[in-house]
Amino acid sequence: MTYQWVDCEPAFIAQRYDRIAGLIGLFDRLLFLPPQLRRRAAAGLRLNPGDRVLEIGCGTGRNLPFLRAAVGATGKVYGVDLSSGMLRRARALCRREQWENVELTQCDALEYIPCEPLDGIMFGLCYNTMPHHLDVLRHAWKHLRPGGRIVIMDGKLPRGRGANLALPFGLWLMKHTLLGNPLIKPWNDLAAIADEFEMEEFLFGSWYACWGTKSAAAQGYDLLPAEQLLAAE
Repeated sequence: MTYQWVDCEPAFIAQRYDRIAGLIGLFDRLLFLPPQLRRRAAAGLRLNPGDRVLEIGCGTGRNLPFLRAAVGATGKVYGVDLSSGMLRRARALCRREQWENVELTQCDALEYIPCEPLDGIMFGLCYNTMPHHLDVLRHAWKHLRPGGRIVIMDGKLPRGRGANLALPFGLWLMKHTLLGNPLIKPWNDLAAIADEFEMEEFLFGSWYACWGTKSAAAQGYDLLPAEQLLAAE
């Protein structure tokens, strides 16, 4: 049997995440999100104090503590998200922690233009929800400085025979909750454009983080054509 996924419009995705903004911690537990995944994904960016980092799909801010700790008080953390409900909680977190170097923006990630080159970019549990994920990846890559790193962190089908068993339930679950497409392979998209690609899996392959470095010799906005990225999927 061939399974398909129907992408949702950005406005629908934003509305869904507005509704579930208060349940993200619960989803982490129900979906067995590994407790070390967020910290490990941020650490793999190899950020230093004073660096500039962007989280695409920053949501309620559950990754912000790790990014903020990595760049320190002299660095800068940018976050972008479609959902006003999610960002409301992220901004409340920033106020509680008195983080003055965290700047959050509500918009489509494809429209976001950082005001300075970035040392790191995180896709935090969002890549699979974006129908235009390849365009967003290419857009983000343009604003990453040579030598900078991107991480994509998300859930996926487990390895081996379990993938076929889990797929029908995964499609149903994502359609009714987080809207993440379980059929795409983001690690292939990143590996197609990056140097020093690496990937780490968690919980029998049900979760992962993958990292790629932009070549230090990169000139300007060098990118592979979109068709080559599509072929990688």
